[in-house]
Amino acid sequence: MATLLVLYKNPTDPAAFDRYYFSTHVPLARKIPGLRRYEVSAGPITTPQGDAPYHLVATLSFDSLDAIRQALGSPEGQATAGDLGNFAQAGVELLMFDSKEA
Repeated sequence: MATLLVLYKNPTDPAAFDRYYFSTHVPLARKIPGLRRYEVSAGPITTPQGDAPYHLVATLSFDSLDAIRQALGSPEGQATAGDLGNFAQAGVELLMFDSKEA
């Protein structure tokens, strides 16, 4: 499996972010080809030292890194990426990696 980890930084208006994210962005992202699983964080994001600079973490699972690259290059992936500017003005970080059981 491979993971696309999306870290959304703390927005100025968390309620507006959440409304847009769940009503508009999630339905777009769910159309991305090859998406196997889509999970989001629930509640505050913290670190062992305290508050984190993130409001929400999304974990999208695919079969492989190549599948993630193909998904992001698809029309649905491009539409989802293009939508980020509509609600993630505080910034967003995307990390991609293969995973294995340890």
